Amino acid sequence: MSTTTIAVIVVAAVGLLLLAAALVWLAQRTRKHQRHNEAENIRGEAAEETLRVKQREALADETAAKARAAQAEADVKAAQATGLQQQAAAHRSEAATSRDHLNEQWDRAEKLDPATPTDKTPRSTHKEPQTL
Repeated sequence: MSTTTIAVIVVAAVGLLLLAAALVWLAQRTRKHQRHNEAENIRGEAAEETLRVKQREALADETAAKARAAQAEADVKAAQATGLQQQAAAHRSEAATSRDHLNEQWDRAEKLDPATPTDKTPRSTHKEPQTL
C-alpha cells in the first residue's frame, strides 16, 4: 500500500468517526429536545389540572362550611326543642297541680253540700298528649 492510500484510509476513517460522532451528538440533541417538549406538555397539563383541583377543593371547603353551619343550626334547634319540652313539662306539672287543687275544691264543695247537683260544671280530666 502506498502512503497516499493509507492517508486516504486514515482521512476516511477519521471522517467516518467524525460523522458518527456528529450523528450521535445530533441524536442526543434530538432526544433531549423531544424530552424537553414532552416535559413542557406534561407541565401544561398539570397546570390545567391544578386549576380544576383547586376548584374542587374550594367546592369541598364550601360544602364543609355549609355542613358545619347546618349542624350548628340543627344544634340550636335541638337546644330550643329541649327547652320547649322542659317548659311543656313544667306547664303540664303546674296544670296537673292546678287540676288536683280544683278537684279538691269540687270534693270539698260536695262534702259540704252533697244535695246540690254539680252537673252544670263537670269535672274534667286532662289526658297527656302523645309524644313522637
